Parts: sequence; C-alpha cells; structure tokens
Amino acid sequence: MILKTELRVPLTGYTDRLSARGGDTIAFKVSALKHTTEQPTNVKSWLTQSICADPNPSGPGIIERDASQWYETATHNAYEQGIFAGSFAITTPIKVAANTNCVQIEATVWPTLLNDTVQCIAQFGSLRLYINSDNKLSCSYNEHTFSLTEHMQARSWMRASVHLEHRNGEIQLTLSAKILTHAIGTSSEQNSAATTATYRVNDVSIDFSEQSHYPFIIAAEQTDTDTKANHFNGKIESPELCFGSNAALGKSNHAQRYSWNFAHSMSSLHIADAEGHEVMLSLVNFPTRAMKSSTWNGNEMCWRHAPDQYNAIHFHDDDLVDANWDTTFNYTLPVDMPSGVYVMHISDGQHTDAMPFFVCAPKSQATNKLCVLVSTFTYAIYGNHARPDWEPNWQEQVQAWNAYPHNPAQYPGYGLSTYNNHSDGSGICHASHLRPLFNLRPGYITFGNTSCSGLRHFQADSHLLSWLDAMNIDFDVITDRELHDEGVACIAAYDMLLTGSHPEYHTAQTLDALHAYRNTGGHLSYLGGNGFYWRIALHPEHEETLEIRRAEAGIRAWAAEPGEYYQAFDGQYGGLWRRNGRPPQALCGLGFSAQGQFNGSYYQRSNTDAEYAWVFEGIEDDIVGDFGLCGAGAAGFELDRADKQLGTPDNTIVLASSKAHSDDFILVPEEMLTHLTTLPGPNADELVRADMVWFDVPNGGSVFAVGSITFCGSLPHNDFENNVSRLLKNVVDHVLNVR
Repeated sequence: MILKTELRVPLTGYTDRLSARGGDTIAFKVSALKHTTEQPTNVKSWLTQSICADPNPSGPGIIERDASQWYETATHNAYEQGIFAGSFAITTPIKVAANTNCVQIEATVWPTLLNDTVQCIAQFGSLRLYINSDNKLSCSYNEHTFSLTEHMQARSWMRASVHLEHRNGEIQLTLSAKILTHAIGTSSEQNSAATTATYRVNDVSIDFSEQSHYPFIIAAEQTDTDTKANHFNGKIESPELCFGSNAALGKSNHAQRYSWNFAHSMSSLHIADAEGHEVMLSLVNFPTRAMKSSTWNGNEMCWRHAPDQYNAIHFHDDDLVDANWDTTFNYTLPVDMPSGVYVMHISDGQHTDAMPFFVCAPKSQATNKLCVLVSTFTYAIYGNHARPDWEPNWQEQVQAWNAYPHNPAQYPGYGLSTYNNHSDGSGICHASHLRPLFNLRPGYITFGNTSCSGLRHFQADSHLLSWLDAMNIDFDVITDRELHDEGVACIAAYDMLLTGSHPEYHTAQTLDALHAYRNTGGHLSYLGGNGFYWRIALHPEHEETLEIRRAEAGIRAWAAEPGEYYQAFDGQYGGLWRRNGRPPQALCGLGFSAQGQFNGSYYQRSNTDAEYAWVFEGIEDDIVGDFGLCGAGAAGFELDRADKQLGTPDNTIVLASSKAHSDDFILVPEEMLTHLTTLPGPNADELVRADMVWFDVPNGGSVFAVGSITFCGSLPHNDFENNVSRLLKNVVDHVLNVR
C-alpha cells in the first residue's frame, strides 16, 4: 500500500477511541514504513502516565511516570498502512440486463478545481464520464476516448452525459454538456443549448452484454488495484445510470434506470436508489452534504425546508476523516486503573511515537472530588492543523528542545484540520481522531517562532495537570465525549469541575450537561479563553466524526457559503453558539471578546470587597500573572469578558481584568457594527480585555472564570510558586473546603 503523499512518517499510529474506562478495550492502529505484509516490523509498546507535555526546558519539561503496573511491555508485528484520501460514492455491483446494447451516464456537476489532472465524474464498468487534463468534458470506453472542444468553467452548473450505443457492428459514444443557469430569488431555470458530439468506431463489440456486474462509482474511478483514483472536486447532483436494448433509454419501457436523489437520507452515509431497485449508494471518506444544488434560489437557507434545492454533494480529492487502518494490538484497561492521562509509546528500535488517551473514572462514580474536563472534541477539530505561518526554521526549536518532530504542514497527506481548506479552496468541515494527529502528541509545539512554549490544546492543558500534580490535588478526568453521551450524570458526583485552556467546540448535549451541573450545586471553573464558542454535531452513523459549519460571524478560518449554514448531521443551524441563542456568557459569565498574536499581559485586581478577599489571600500585589510559559503572560492570545446583555448574571463579581495588551489585539467581528461603533457600545479598545469573575448560582452552584487561553501557562512559572498558582489554589481550596 502506498501513501498518497510525498512525505511519510516512519512510525505512527492512532487509537479507535480517545477515552475509556476500566474494562473497556482500546484498539491501537500502527503503521511502520518500508515493510510489507511478508516482512513485519517488530514494534515495542509501553505505557506511561502523562503529567506534563510541554518540552520547553524553561518549564517542568515533559514529565511522564511509569505505568507498567497497568500494562506489560509487549512486542507486536506492524506493517505499513496507507492513507487513501478522496471522497466518492459507490453502489453495490449492478447486474447488467441481458441484450444490453446501450448505456447512459448522466449527472449535474459544479466543478471547483480545474487544473491539469483528470477528474472522474462517474464510472460504470469500462465507461467513464470525466474532465480531462485540458479541462474539457470527456468520455472513454475501453481504449476509445474523446472530448468536447469547449473548456469547462469552474463553479458553473452543467448537465453532463455520455451515451454508449452498439448498432450494426459499430459503437457510438455521444457526449453532451448543457449549461444550467438559475436566477437567485426565482424558481425558473434557464438552460442553454446542449453541446453534443458523437464518436463512432466500426467493428467493436460492446462488453455489457453478458449480464456483468459492475459498481456505479461517482466522483472517482476504480483502478486495476481496486483503489480509487482521479477524484472529482466539486458538487454533483442527480446522477443517473441507464442501460437496455433501446436507444431512447429515458423513454423506453425496456430500459433499466437507476438514479439517486442526494436530498434524501441527508444525515446518512447511504442513499437508496430512487427508482426502487434497492441499489444502495454508499459515501466514502465523508463528502460534504446539505449543499446547495443547481436549483437553489436563495429563498430558503435550511435544507430541511427545501430539500430539492439541496440535491448536491460536494466531493474533494483530499477528504479524509478515518484512515481505516487495521488494528495492530488491543489493550483492555484494568477495572481498577486510576483516572488520568496516559500515553502508549511505540518504538521500532529507530523511530518512536506516542498516542495519548484519557482514562475516566467508573461510570457515574467519582473517585475524587475534583474533575478535569478534557476537550477532545476541540482536539479533534484542530487535529493536524497546518498553520499558514509555519516555516521550516521552526524545526530548529523543535530539535533544540527534543520536541515532537513532525508537523502537519509537512505531511498534508494524513488529512488536515477544519482550520484548513481543501485543495479546491472550500473549508474542511469534518473532523475525526481516527488518523494520526501530529498535534495530539506529547512535546508538540504549535508556535515554533516564539520565545515561550508556544503550546495549545493537549500540550497547553498539561500545564493544569502538572499544577494539580505539584499541588498534590487528586483528580479524575472526563472528556466531552462522555459528557455528550451520558449528560450530567458523568459529572454530577464531583464537587468541582475544571476546564482546560480552550474548551471551544461543543454540542447541544455537552452544553446542557454543563448547565445542569452548575444549576444543581456543582462548581464550574472555566480556566481558558474562547470557550463554548462553536456548535458542532456528531454523525449519527459514525459518531467519531464531527461537523462544523462556519456560518455567519465569528473569527473564522474559512466562511461557509450562503445557504450552507445548516449542519447535515443533525439539521441544526451551525456556527457560533451565540448565533444559536446560547452565548458563553450565559454559562460561565464570559464570552470571546478579542484576539491577538501569541502573547500575553497581566490581570489587575479590581475587587477589594472583604467577601472575596479569600481569592487573593497570600497575594500582595494587585498585578497578577505578568509571566508565563504561554505568551509570557496569564492574560493572552484570546480573551473573554463579561457582558450582561449576552447573559452574564447580574450577581457576577469581576475580580480582576487584564491590562496593557499589545496593539495586535483586535475585537472579534461579532462585536463590531461599523469601523467606529461596537455592539456593546464602548470603544473597541475598552473591550480588549479578559475578565476574571465569580458568581453564585441558586441551589449551591458557582462559577469561577478567567477568560484567557494563556492563564494555565502561568501556573508552572517559578516551579509553581507564583501568584497565579496561589490564586487558583485559593479557589480550589475554597470550593473543596480545604483549610
């Protein structure tokens, strides 16, 4: 098997799940380069518990503890396993009717990437309809190939067809293209005249006459090795396949006709044949559904309300959410394994890799008073983010710190993140952890051009875990997957719930669970920034796959097309939770306000009420956090502030606010009205801040929130002896009644 990319990682792997409990089994899927099935590689595996994943020598460094009591070192046979990106649709084999002398393929297409590559629209047996390397509509039958003379236009709808007919010892290939136009705001469609050409060959037989079986393939073609190639980039709607013994296939009672309406079964990976033949079309590699089709008129934005206007699927040559590797070895967790963060290491003697996973406490049973919510949905959404500012010289710091060596920008063939774009420029809206994720590794550096640690997500969250370890505070972990599946029951028994540095992506179920926890006596500490921001959905048939629609407003890596804001997975309006009527302020008192470069400033104490003096006990200075491993300050990069108009409770106490941010910080777009005015009212400069707040909730619940992504990065400073560390310890001790 060959990886469809020039660069490959010598040894890597992934797990079939990111979190588990005692008694559960995790499958580890490993690929070792340059080995065949006849020559396996011996790969050793061993287990550690992760305490800190930051390779910066100015901090604690990477700290892992031996966990061999929970897993005995083992050796496994590993092989090279390929990555085969590119989405397509395929049916089960269709039996060709006896005495077939004509076959026709039709589809409405909207190409998005016209370059010098062949892109197959549809294939049935040896008959292909495709775009050739000159960007012309083409067809082929066995070795016979011909094209129309006109070039195709990108982002323009066309009804394309090829008709194969055998008559009197001659085959005829008729190729047709008809441009479709539609006036937005009307229901009328204007079709241009069809461009048609016919190619004839004498003394050639047709090979569809022996009741053969072929799959109908859309948006790719099958090679001799049973892999798919020449993937189509763009939208396809209303594909049809006809064959029979009469040239007038569309009208003949003797014709056998198959068609698929892509507006049907929108949230599924399978679409039934609309003609009643029970031939199922299966989608591979998650092409994007709920896409506007050629008849979209702009009068309806939700596919559930006008399904016939969303009869299109967007295919990409680089779609990939699941590598589908074979399992190399399984690990069943001991039932008494402590909750925490663990890392399965692998080595072939020359190369190594490390796969983190999260062990939760037994279901609905807390083994400690405090729980850390691990944001695995956010980890997956950012999985393999290839930063546009990445430069090869970043590797110099990686080497100097002996950090994780591989960067997604170097290995795009493993699939990129929803913060990147497809090769045709459209935004990537699907994510999964079912492939090697380089930025989900101990020692990975997100920003390689900073003097600080340059961490985000898993590695940045380890600053909190290392602080808990240094403070001798026992804790359990729960991930947002359990929160989604089990609701508040998985966290209800904990006195205190801490988030990490960036709990950004949430489902309705996870938000419901957090609200219920807070409102029934739990204490929520939100220790990050830009949290609870984007809405996502899980696929009902493949729940490891997440969907994000970057709809109106928000700081976005890309923008969804108008009319494509509703999620295909659940039919709900995507985008910001704020746009869905659930702003973060309503949960934790704070919401995203400003973003800058990866640098930080400090908080200045603003509350001196004796009632809240315990928060600052042992802290003499009003300045808190003018230091840190991330951004060199506790208030940095992305900042959240209180706003009563958006749901910050009236009883919220602002304990401190950040000051002196650099000029690169800007107000988020959803807060701007004009270049001079903001939605809240004050000048933009006044809204560039992080607020640190506390508020009580009826029934005994409470919330502490800091509103900064870099807050946790200040905890390890000076071997954990600093005022940020002291402040958080005061909060934890207060909630847990430790005095």
